[in-house]
Amino acid sequence: MHLIFIRLLAAAFASAGLFNAIATSTTRSDFVRWGYPAWWCRVTGGLEISAAILVALPATRAAGLILCAVILAAAALTVLRHREFSHLAPIGCFAALLVMASRIS
Repeated sequence: MHLIFIRLLAAAFASAGLFNAIATSTTRSDFVRWGYPAWWCRVTGGLEISAAILVALPATRAAGLILCAVILAAAALTVLRHREFSHLAPIGCFAALLVMASRIS
């Protein structure tokens, strides 16, 4: 069961990272609205993909889980600061996966 949560977490971060790295105009405008440079979505995507890879590998899993937590904290603080509460639901799902993957590894 523990591998399921780890794989789900890695897949979720890889998917989110790919989405941010592709950087659609909507994604770029969201980041600009939040006060980041337009290219910051690519940095975020790279970090998310890196976190997914780290989580997937047993030797680097702890570092990956920490990176996931940092990314989620930054995302939550950003959307709370800008009062865009609709973005909290996906962040909560990612956080739940992170907790489940962390508790069993």
